[in-house]
Amino acid sequence: MKTYNTILFDLDGTLTDPGLGITNSVMYALKKYGIEVSDRSELYKFIGPPLAESFEKYYGFSTEESYRAVDCYREYYRDRGLYENTVYDGVEDLLKELKAAGKTLIVATSKPEVFAKEVLRHFGLDKYFEYIAGGNLDGTRTVKAEVIAYALDACGITDKENAVMVGDRMHDIVGAKTVGIDSIGVLFGYGSREELENAGADYIAEVVENIKYYT
Repeated sequence: MKTYNTILFDLDGTLTDPGLGITNSVMYALKKYGIEVSDRSELYKFIGPPLAESFEKYYGFSTEESYRAVDCYREYYRDRGLYENTVYDGVEDLLKELKAAGKTLIVATSKPEVFAKEVLRHFGLDKYFEYIAGGNLDGTRTVKAEVIAYALDACGITDKENAVMVGDRMHDIVGAKTVGIDSIGVLFGYGSREELENAGADYIAEVVENIKYYT
């Protein structure tokens, strides 16, 4: 089994469980369009992929409508939803252990970078990371491969053989493959084993503690 010097982490569904905040924010946005959702679990599919893409895919919004819906989503998220979030048990211990072992830790998320930094600061996790890479508020750099490439470039990392992406959705795995690095899919987030294996994850971690065995 390989060991890696650089470990990139997704944020939502990998380091923290943002389910309540994200679904509340989506509900808030959909209500602006007269759409009421009674079953919160129907909106878990919004966790991970770019938001505009999800409004189009799941509710048939036009591109213009989807961007307006994202603006509505952020009205709630920036003040309240961002903090309706919890760190998965064992995550901070894992990060502490990996950093003590000399690993370079990076966050690579499609979430706007400004929000990602605030979430990690709020939970005191930002100190473990060399760099926090995310998307832009204008909707650019939301494709996971773009975020990963940006993160590696920002940290001057060119040795892709020694880098691995950790995430809970297919977008993390496909993004890693596109960039040319290995990937670890996690089952404690919002993606299924089938989704991660079909996307081509190199390893599957069932619980947080398993991640260290693959790195």
